[in-house]
Amino acid sequence: MDKIIENLRNKPPLVHHITNYVTVNDCANVVLAAGGAPIMADDVKEVEEIVSISSVLYINIGTLNERTVESMVKAGKRANCLGLPVLLDPVGMGASRMRNDTVHRLMNEIYFTVIKGNMSEIKGLYKAERNTGGVDVKDEDIVGTENLAEAVEYVKKIAREFDSVVAVTGAIDIVTDGEQAVTVRNGHPNMSRVTGTGCMTGSVMATYVGSNPERPVDAVVAALVKMGLAGERAELEMKNKNEGISSYKRYLIDGIDLIGLEEMKEGGKIEYL
Repeated sequence: MDKIIENLRNKPPLVHHITNYVTVNDCANVVLAAGGAPIMADDVKEVEEIVSISSVLYINIGTLNERTVESMVKAGKRANCLGLPVLLDPVGMGASRMRNDTVHRLMNEIYFTVIKGNMSEIKGLYKAERNTGGVDVKDEDIVGTENLAEAVEYVKKIAREFDSVVAVTGAIDIVTDGEQAVTVRNGHPNMSRVTGTGCMTGSVMATYVGSNPERPVDAVVAALVKMGLAGERAELEMKNKNEGISSYKRYLIDGIDLIGLEEMKEGGKIEYL
């Protein structure tokens, strides 16, 4: 983890987002808090130029619309040509035919360094299953201690199939490149009560991967630890001050800014499988 943070400090990345308008401001703020620089550009006429000056591309389909699909394809292809890492967040995958068709097109035309989502989204991506939970994980897909081993093997299979790092987020996060697998158990349930924490997690991942393109597994794990610890810290701040959930988001972003390497090393609940 030391080298991941050192590279982030020495090479702050410019993180190009094509993301959803519900969470775009929060995503920009967490990138800044994490040590990167955000740029939100989704017009088809400029995305190739913006990618060309960026360190990493993060595509998030949360508020999918026809206007930005071509932008995603163009930006992704340009990033691939330049050898830049590209991350995909298939938000709500399986909830509609448009989302399914768009993600399958993206997967066919773009190579993704990292694919990140909850287990229902990842299963929807892999098996083309309908996700009746919308953007939330279905109850039967939740990963816990009792089904962790089975879930890890399943996600490793998907990572090998796509030749990408796959990050499944939840109470227990799973990160794998198909061979190595890592779990992270940081975070707090209140993170699910704030709109956009999943998108923000993707932005922090993109920031870390942008500075560590040769070590995407380690970068994603570090990002999950940082985000999870920030969620834990935000819960303590909120409770200590008897404040509500809107304050939780503010403290969450504060945590991304304030939590340092030593706290990440001491507090990270990481297991290499």
